[in-house]
This record gives sequence, structure tokens and C-alpha cells, in this order.
Amino acid sequence: MPLQLTPLAAMALRYGAVAAIGFAAARFAPRGDFPQAIETQMDKVPDGVQLRRAPGQINASARAARTARLGRFGPRFRIDATALARLRIRRSS
Repeated sequence: MPLQLTPLAAMALRYGAVAAIGFAAARFAPRGDFPQAIETQMDKVPDGVQLRRAPGQINASARAARTARLGRFGPRFRIDATALARLRIRRSS
């Protein structure tokens, strides 16, 4: 029974292209500096979603922290996502 290499080659080409794009994006993206004061404020956000209302605006914050594992015995990763938002609507004349 002959082994068909075409589907295997197509899958290898697809994964290789994704890996090359990821490598290029990581290599050529400019390094940014994130202020420590903002980092500290983001660490203080409680878990979950919160909405706050003030005169003329609505403030929202969300935080989700999870632990993920690659495979059954693979390495563990801690994923922490924080978002801060403000919606301000004003009348203009």
C-alpha cells in the first residue's frame, strides 16, 4: 500500500508558514516599554467584570486569570488578562 505524502506535505507547509510568520513578527516587532505605574494598577484589578457609572461616563474593568497546561504532563502556564475601559459620551454643538 503506497503512502500518500501530499496531505502530509500540505500540513507541514501550513505549520511551517505559521511558524515563520510568528518568528518574523516576534523578531521585527519594536520593543515597547510599559510604565510600572500602569502595571501596578492592572495588578490591583479584581477578578471578574465590573461596571461603574459616574456623571457623564461609564467605566469598566475585567480580569481573568487561569492556569493552562500543554498536554497531560506538559509545562504549566499562568495566563492573566486585564482590560480597562472608559466610555464617555458628550453632546457637541
